[in-house]
Amino acid sequence: MSEQKTVSFERPVLRGTLQVPGDKSISHRAVMLGSIATGKTTISGFLDGEDCLSTIDMFRKLGVSITREGTDVVVDSPGISAWQTPTETLDAGNSGTTARLMLGILSGSPVTSTMCGDQYLSKRPMKRVTGPLGLMGANITSDEHDDYLPLTVHGTKLAAIDYQMPVASAQVKSAVLLAGLQAEGETSVTEMVVSRDHTERMLNQFGAELTQEGKTIRIQGGQQLSGTDVVVPGDISSAAFFMVAAAMVEDSEVSFEKVGLNPTRTGILDVLKAMGVRLEQSQEQGFSGERYGTVKIMYSKLNATEIGGELIPRLIDELPVLALLATQAKGRTIITDAEELRVKETDRIEAVATELRKLGADIETTPDGMIINGPTPLTGATLQSYGDHRLGMMAAVAGLITSGPVHIENPSCIAISYPQFFEDLLHLANG
Repeated sequence: MSEQKTVSFERPVLRGTLQVPGDKSISHRAVMLGSIATGKTTISGFLDGEDCLSTIDMFRKLGVSITREGTDVVVDSPGISAWQTPTETLDAGNSGTTARLMLGILSGSPVTSTMCGDQYLSKRPMKRVTGPLGLMGANITSDEHDDYLPLTVHGTKLAAIDYQMPVASAQVKSAVLLAGLQAEGETSVTEMVVSRDHTERMLNQFGAELTQEGKTIRIQGGQQLSGTDVVVPGDISSAAFFMVAAAMVEDSEVSFEKVGLNPTRTGILDVLKAMGVRLEQSQEQGFSGERYGTVKIMYSKLNATEIGGELIPRLIDELPVLALLATQAKGRTIITDAEELRVKETDRIEAVATELRKLGADIETTPDGMIINGPTPLTGATLQSYGDHRLGMMAAVAGLITSGPVHIENPSCIAISYPQFFEDLLHLANG
């Protein structure tokens, strides 16, 4: 029998302040670059979710010393040139970021290693990364199908390339840049649409030089990284679930402190404003090359909007919960250009529509998005998480506005990015 969690509130009101866990994307990259670098890197505010712990475990198997005490992590590395060939398979768990970025890092490393993933990650395509890496001379093999894990990476000398991105993907961009760091010559990546830029910011912080002209980023191979101190702000993708909750639960008002405000990630705030949400944002500050601040969200009457184009890469992970919000907005919300959702932890377009329909939502899918009519009263139901943390959290937030309880199948996947999610939900609902 599968695990189940029930969310049921009678007339909840969300009040208070919240500091969400550290940014998942930044936590991954801090460990990765700290392990490539020579010397000691200290990380504070690290996300101790399962995905990021998979990244730590990988580098330990490569001979990097990593100690962790809660959200404080110390990486003490001899540098990538002194990594040891692992005696065990490197397990990326459920983490697509770990798998795809590691393919780039391992391709130019001195080791040979095999990488696997869990049942969900093993169904996610890797060709979008192995393709450009192959153009650089990477030697990546598979016993079965070279588009999926497990894959064996035989570290070798790489050659620089000029790569035109066919998709908007920070993971692909990062994999090529991290391979380019070890390649001979200058590697360039040109994006169709600007995606999250945490890798570029952090490479600079660890001492690498990059140049950027328009949508083209260039990195010279052979640069040496040095350990440094990294402070991880709160993850706006995690905060988004409670931002949406505050916006649609009557009389709610929640402040989110020290949340990351990197402009390549704040599409969620732009959409909330477009839908009529009352929102206050503090003066931005910065650390570790990243911006952060306080955002207050207040319950509001919602209007439908259109979400597409260059906005999509800035909120790709928030689209499931924005679809839920759209069910409570007046009019027709149209999401386009989001075909990337079909190759996430699951096909999030079909999964979101299927689960929201169980609650009574008026939603249809398109090849690259969804059309949602609202406002629609939602009823309780049993919802599947599909082993996808963001669908699990969407289901829980839905339970705040349904007329009956929401039962979530396999909710433990939420720990991938937000281990204390249900505790924070209860904290705000009882605030």
